[in-house]
Amino acid sequence: MRGRDAHARFTRFACFDWSGQAVPRPKGLALAITDRDGPPRLVERCWSRADALAWLQDVARSGEPWLIGLDLSPTFPFCDEGAYFPGWSKSPPDARSLWALVEAHCAGDPDLGVSSFLGDPEAARYFRQHGGRLGDRFGARGGGRLRVVEARSRDTGQGLSASCFNLVGAAQVGKSSLTGMRVLDRLNGVLPVWPFDPVPAAGPVLVEIYTTNAARAAGVGGGRSKLRTGCDLDAALVQLGSPAHVPLARYDDHATDALLTAAWLRTVAEDPRYWSPAPLTRSIAATEGWTFGVL
Repeated sequence: MRGRDAHARFTRFACFDWSGQAVPRPKGLALAITDRDGPPRLVERCWSRADALAWLQDVARSGEPWLIGLDLSPTFPFCDEGAYFPGWSKSPPDARSLWALVEAHCAGDPDLGVSSFLGDPEAARYFRQHGGRLGDRFGARGGGRLRVVEARSRDTGQGLSASCFNLVGAAQVGKSSLTGMRVLDRLNGVLPVWPFDPVPAAGPVLVEIYTTNAARAAGVGGGRSKLRTGCDLDAALVQLGSPAHVPLARYDDHATDALLTAAWLRTVAEDPRYWSPAPLTRSIAATEGWTFGVL
């Protein structure tokens, strides 16, 4: 489906702020939801990744027109080298095969974790991990390889996405991405994920999001993208034309990221530019995907 009419049908919006933390209930996992007109609200619970998967499966079964953002990278870079893992015979040809590869390695890991994949001697060669473990195929670039959308985001000033092959430091996103791949593998054929799947005529859709894009759209600048008070959050929501949020018992940047991004998704869901960014080709869509909101 193309154009404005294809995407005007969404009536409910959600954002999962994701976490790859190797614990049963990561502190960084948060879900916020909203509808077409109401205030964004946090679904306050101690989430596990299994809980998040079950929630997404329930949404898929409901058939309701949700647009759901996941704050993680669904794949690794592919286009720069023509492979996710150059030189490894198991390197998969597309995103779905990548998800299946990670799941096959980690099927026995608890909490949808990914220790088994990162501990595989061949897979480990491509990552920078804690303890000074730098794989010999991590890449010549100091920060690691980037997907097309991540390079595009940096080059145009839309964001500073980190390499998913870097698992060290506060800005690392690799563990979140890998745990997310296990979730996506289990949702394969159950819940459409754009742009790997076309946007269907009805029902829910998942998209990859980067919460900093929502913060920038809401006027959060000056070298910061995180909000940690209710007053700051409501000031940002005003910039998106959103009602004030439903107050929280406790504020942290995971909750506020999710709330602000759910409201932002509502404001941009009907804009055809975000569904057809100029650099996105069929090949990129099949192998690397795209961050919704990056033009």
